[in-house]
Amino acid sequence: MSTGLYIIILVLTAYLIVTLLIYTFQHYFFFRPEILPNSFKYDYPFNFEEITFDMEDGGSVNALHFKVPNSRGIVYYFKGNSRSIKGWAKFSRDFMGNGYDFFVMDYRGFGKSRGKRTEAKLYSDSQHIYKYLQKSYEEKDIIIYGRSLGSGIATRIASWNNPRMLLLDSPYYSFYHHIRRYAFILPLKIILRYQIRTDQFIKKVEAPVHIIHGNKDRLIPISNSVRLKKLRPKHIKITTIAGGGHNNLPSFPGYHEFIYKRLNEAAIEWQKAKVV
Repeated sequence: MSTGLYIIILVLTAYLIVTLLIYTFQHYFFFRPEILPNSFKYDYPFNFEEITFDMEDGGSVNALHFKVPNSRGIVYYFKGNSRSIKGWAKFSRDFMGNGYDFFVMDYRGFGKSRGKRTEAKLYSDSQHIYKYLQKSYEEKDIIIYGRSLGSGIATRIASWNNPRMLLLDSPYYSFYHHIRRYAFILPLKIILRYQIRTDQFIKKVEAPVHIIHGNKDRLIPISNSVRLKKLRPKHIKITTIAGGGHNNLPSFPGYHEFIYKRLNEAAIEWQKAKVV
C-alpha cells in the first residue's frame, strides 16, 4: 500500500470515528445537566411553588413558579444548557423586583425532570406549560425570556402564541449554524439531532422582540444577534453590552437597565390597552 493511500484511509477512518462519536454522544457535548433526586427540597427566601408536569409519553417536567403580590404579569424563562433550576432561580430577582411573577422549568434530563429529551419534546413540553400558564394569566401578561440555548426554544413558543413580548439573551442564529462554527467539516444536517432554527421561528413572532448581547461573547458571538435583526430590522431591537461575555451580563448595569426598561414598557403598553 502506498503512503498516500495509507494517509487517505487514515484520514477517512478518523473522520468516520469523529462523526460517529458526535452522532452518538451529542447529548453529552451539548447539554451539561445537574441531576437532582426527587427528594431534593428547593429553598428560597421568597414565595414560590414547585410543580411537576406529567407528560403523556411518561416523561415529567419539574418547574418553579415564583410569585409577587399584585403582579404585573409573568416572565416565562427558558434557561441555558447547564445545571438545573436550583441554580437558575437566582435570576428571578430582577423580574420579581420589577413586579413580575417568574416561571422556570428544567428540560428533560435536568434537575428533577425525567424522560427522553428530543428537539420535538423540548417544544411540546414548553408549549404544554405555556397553555398551563394561560389558565392563570392572559397572553398580554406573559413575557417570554430565552437565555442562550433557551433562546431558540423561547422563539419557537413565541411564534406559536401571542405573548406580550419576547426577550432574547445571547441568542444564536440557529443551533445548526452555531455548531457548524466548530464542526463545519462534518455532515451536520444528517447527524445533528437538534437544529433549533431560531432564524426561521423569529420570522413568525408577532410580539415585539428585544435582544441583549455582549460584544465580547466568544461562545455565541454578537454577530448571531445582528443576523437575526437583519431578518426583521424594524421588528427586532438589539441592546449591546460593551465588554459583556456570554456568562457575565448580570454583572453589568446595562443588563439590569435592559430588563427594567423592557418590563416597564410592557406594563405601560398593558395599561394603555386596558384604558382603550
